[in-house]
Amino acid sequence: MMASMLLAVIYLIFVSLGLPDSLLGSGWPTMQVDFGVPSSYAGYVSMTISFMTVISALLSPRLIRRFHTKWIVIVSIGLTVLGLLGFSASARYAMLFLFAVPYGLGAGSIDAAVNHYVANHYSSSVMNFLHCFYGLGAVISPYIMSLALRVARWNEGYRWTAYLQLAILFVCILSLPLWKKNENPSEEASRNSAGIGETLKVPGVVLTLVAFFAYCSGEATCFLWTPSYFAGTKEGLSAETVASFGSLIFGGLMIGRLISGFISNRLGDRRLIRIGIVVELVGIALVFLPVPGYIVAVVGFVTIGIGMGPVYPAIQHMAPANFGSRHSAAVIGLQMASAYIGSTFMPMVFGHLQQNVGIGIMPVYLLIFALLNISMLEIAYRRLKAGAREA
Repeated sequence: MMASMLLAVIYLIFVSLGLPDSLLGSGWPTMQVDFGVPSSYAGYVSMTISFMTVISALLSPRLIRRFHTKWIVIVSIGLTVLGLLGFSASARYAMLFLFAVPYGLGAGSIDAAVNHYVANHYSSSVMNFLHCFYGLGAVISPYIMSLALRVARWNEGYRWTAYLQLAILFVCILSLPLWKKNENPSEEASRNSAGIGETLKVPGVVLTLVAFFAYCSGEATCFLWTPSYFAGTKEGLSAETVASFGSLIFGGLMIGRLISGFISNRLGDRRLIRIGIVVELVGIALVFLPVPGYIVAVVGFVTIGIGMGPVYPAIQHMAPANFGSRHSAAVIGLQMASAYIGSTFMPMVFGHLQQNVGIGIMPVYLLIFALLNISMLEIAYRRLKAGAREA
């Protein structure tokens, strides 16, 4: 019973991870008018949040060694609440940068710590289902902002989300005794885990970081540029239809992770990743096809998302098995940092590329990252296998 209750709390924590991620994009069209700044200024705020998240993720191995996951969760959600309330109270654009600091710091450590905890204590199936719940949080917050814009102002969207985070924080505080169930030798191993410098020397680690960077670069590029791809390559679509296509990849990811949750324990993480990337390549091929209309491209982007779905959770879930409990905390922290670097900068790189070459280059861009992802992982698997034989 206690085990089920703790897992329910962890599901709720993953919802809280997704809640802040969609607010800036949803509220910015109105926020920029209130602040009197150009539309592009959202990027500076987003990059500040991401930069702090990278720092937080890199600090996570040290935090995991010193503190139990439950305390990292409590403090991180508290920092996120502070950031959200700060955004809601911001009367000038410059104030956003001040509150972007706790906003970003609250994301990296909790993401790495909870993923590390789940990878060590739960199955691959649970990991995939949990990442579905992250998506649920990211879906909920745009609706909160939409309601706020309809009945109040954008500030209330941040404030209401902060209240929801406070409710989750309250549940997490009440659940503190439940975490004692898993305070076992694997938690003690976390106290003695390796640092980042030592972990980077382990065969295969750097390759998985490049793979994670490649995966998140492709995913984030799809999130940001899919509507623009349809607007630039398909004629006769209304602005509302084009905007709705922003959900294609996200919907595909949710479907992919839901399916993976049912089959991952049977297939295993490595096979699931390989199947996922093959499905992703099929989706990219569909987008490539020079066919009239937009339906094939729609199916293609959903298929890309389905293929991407299991990759992120599976790579993280494999960390303890691949690199041992001593290195898993640092590996997952480094993976989170690689993820945020890829998702922050590579969509921006694509923005400059498509401005000079054309938005039609997007499938080629995605193909490069998909191939980089699978090639780095396969080389890493071989290195790990060779290392195991030598040992």
